[in-house]
Amino acid sequence: MAGSPMRKVALRNLAAHKVRLVLTLLSVVLGTAFISGSFIFTDTLQSTFDGIFANQAKGVDVRVQPKGQQSLGVPDDVVTQISRMDGVRTVAPSVNGPVVLLKDGHAVQTGGAPAFGQSYLPPEKSVAEPEKYVDGVPPTKPGEISINNGGADRAGLKVGDRTQVLVPSKGNVDVTVSGIYEIDGSSNTGGFVQLLFEDTQARQLFTDGKHVAWVDVAARPGVQADDLRDEIKAALPEYKVQNADQVREDFKAQLGNALKFINYFLLAFGSIALLVGTFIIYNTFSMLVAQRLRELALLRAVGASRQQIARSVVGESLIVGLIGSALGLAAGVGLAFGLSGLLNAFKLGLPTGTMSLETRTVVVAIVVGTVVTVLSAYAPARRAAKVPPVEAMRSESNSSGESLRLRTIVGAVLAVAGVVLVVLGARGTGGTAASVVGIGAAALILAVLFASPALSRPVVSALGVLTRPFGPVGRMARNNAIRNPRRTAATAFALTLGLMLVSAIGMLGSSAKASISELVDHGVKADYMLAGPPGGLIGVPLAATATVAQVPQVKDVVAFHGVALKVDGKQVLGTAPEGQMTKVLDYTMREGTDQLGADDIMVSETFAADHGWRVGDTVDITSLDYRKFPVTVAGVYKDTQLLQNLVTSMSLYDRTVPVSYQSSFLVLVAAQPGADLSAMRTDLEKATEQYVIVQVQDREDFKGAQGKQIDTLLAILYGLLALAVVIAILGIVNTLALSVVERRREIGMLRAVGMQRPQVRRSIYLESMLIAIFGAVVGVILGIGLGIGFLSTLKDLGIATIAVPWSQIILMLLASGFVGVLAALWPAIRAARTPPLAAIADL
Repeated sequence: MAGSPMRKVALRNLAAHKVRLVLTLLSVVLGTAFISGSFIFTDTLQSTFDGIFANQAKGVDVRVQPKGQQSLGVPDDVVTQISRMDGVRTVAPSVNGPVVLLKDGHAVQTGGAPAFGQSYLPPEKSVAEPEKYVDGVPPTKPGEISINNGGADRAGLKVGDRTQVLVPSKGNVDVTVSGIYEIDGSSNTGGFVQLLFEDTQARQLFTDGKHVAWVDVAARPGVQADDLRDEIKAALPEYKVQNADQVREDFKAQLGNALKFINYFLLAFGSIALLVGTFIIYNTFSMLVAQRLRELALLRAVGASRQQIARSVVGESLIVGLIGSALGLAAGVGLAFGLSGLLNAFKLGLPTGTMSLETRTVVVAIVVGTVVTVLSAYAPARRAAKVPPVEAMRSESNSSGESLRLRTIVGAVLAVAGVVLVVLGARGTGGTAASVVGIGAAALILAVLFASPALSRPVVSALGVLTRPFGPVGRMARNNAIRNPRRTAATAFALTLGLMLVSAIGMLGSSAKASISELVDHGVKADYMLAGPPGGLIGVPLAATATVAQVPQVKDVVAFHGVALKVDGKQVLGTAPEGQMTKVLDYTMREGTDQLGADDIMVSETFAADHGWRVGDTVDITSLDYRKFPVTVAGVYKDTQLLQNLVTSMSLYDRTVPVSYQSSFLVLVAAQPGADLSAMRTDLEKATEQYVIVQVQDREDFKGAQGKQIDTLLAILYGLLALAVVIAILGIVNTLALSVVERRREIGMLRAVGMQRPQVRRSIYLESMLIAIFGAVVGVILGIGLGIGFLSTLKDLGIATIAVPWSQIILMLLASGFVGVLAALWPAIRAARTPPLAAIADL
């Protein structure tokens, strides 16, 4: 029964301070909302895709396909071998490949969703259950296609319409829509487009005539599917052999891995928001305990124990955590709806479905929000319980100089360790170096957390120059910010974290753009570049190279093809040039030659050193479908992102990359001496107009296009980080509001001796501005230092130039001052309305 009165005290205290309760709740709500919203959004996508793929391979007993993605496929002789096995009744080979659907001469936008062409097999030749047609009939001859209903709606196509399909390796194909079907009974497939071609034409478009993508197998009557699977697997161990359930689970697993990245991405920002919120909650409870010391001491004097006092404060935080987490969970549902609606508004091609709220999401949101809030209040609760009643009733408890000195020493040690780790990590490249920098970053953040109270005094004093024009009011604002360094530091730390991340991300964007500019300006000798749509499976169609070579005033055309191979079991991205690279690129050969025979390669000097390769060595490389190719190292070149780590011949490219995936990621075009570049560009655009997706760019256009992609990514990151900044602003509002309550008598005395309301408001504005700028300065310095450290580890990924966006940083510092004033509006008005006599008489 002893705890019951204390519970009543806790509940009455919360009810008596509703505004304070709301401000504290907000920081919990925002952090948990983002975490729960992340889970709800990705769970909804997962369940929607699961519904779409629920009937994949329905009717199939066994599917045989290559183990590696983008392999050449299953050879025809293997198909024949499967068909002759005892337990096999029917085999149904299938082929497919990426395409671009055209309508009225324009590419149908899928919003990033894939568009594939696939072979259609009539029921008598097929094994899987046939598609359900909602209009028209399947394709029966070359030149006909059927399309899924989601794709037809997106393209505005109906049965009988004539259009074109762009196949990267073959060019444009004229087709007529013969029918529209549902994919596994689902009408909602987002931007996904699937076209079915008559089987003979599909093989011409998507294969080399010797392979198929996969083989569906039907068992003879009386033969179990699993038994047939095991028989085929024993005969063909180099292939992936699965029953229908395993095929569906494989699809779901691949999708789950893709969605996991989105979930981790969103959860990372939710964690940042929660971390920022944690400091605000901690700061809030620290101030509340300091303001209630007399009240708590009085409770001690009338018989309450230390444990009861601590439990009372922790009990308040438990209630705040539970309410805030529940509200955050509800807000997360709204956030998931909003995020889904936003993506659909931008036509990103994702399917939509009923919101999925899993039990795991509810538990995580409630537990995380509550535990974080209780832990944040635990230290202030213990501190309150230890204060002797007589001392607490005599005066407010202030932080001791000894504890501040200890914090500063710990912070200094962590800062030294952090700087050493960041410098050491920045000397290397790759994941290990980045991990060392990451550990150093964590140490530096903790160093700022511990040392910022001591740091705040000299920095805020120096920033006081900004308040000099305001005379005595400005000096008062500076003194108020310096007077309680713990509170100033804790208030500013939330903004420090936000701006540290914003600064580091801004450096990533600026450095990426600067690196691309330097690479193009110093490495590319071509006048124009042909590029395909950004981020897709399809680049520049192969036929475009020959087409632009015929354009007047064109001297040299070199196409570059991407190739993925394996060396020592690890995947390596390489380049296969079609033409003489020296005519359009500027690179340096260290030894050997760049004239490659059919079985020759050349490698970068770092790659050669890492693998112990020398010119003339014969080495083994492996295709993605596990075929080995002995090749000769013909040359070694100076590291350059223009060529990545490996350059192969076109012969090796043709032998390792499936026909359906063959395209150029870039085509460089050099003009004849004295050519009219403007007229030549017009001719290039006319020549490539038939390929629709090809973009003709000069160097500045190319750099601008790459920069636009970077800006789009940064905009998403900044939008998510804005949440942390919003929470930081709420923290300043909360702290200042509590500070006004704490200084009620002081403000009343100032009003009594003649200070006007506008002067009171101005002093609060300026104090908040100084705190915000202090947090911003520390955050920017930390962000720049960590940005340099992390970017130094990315040299192998093409970040060769580190650039600091000074204009953006100056703008952030100015904006921080504005944020400080904005956050102080309500607390300043509240302070100005303090009745002088009532405040002086307040005990």
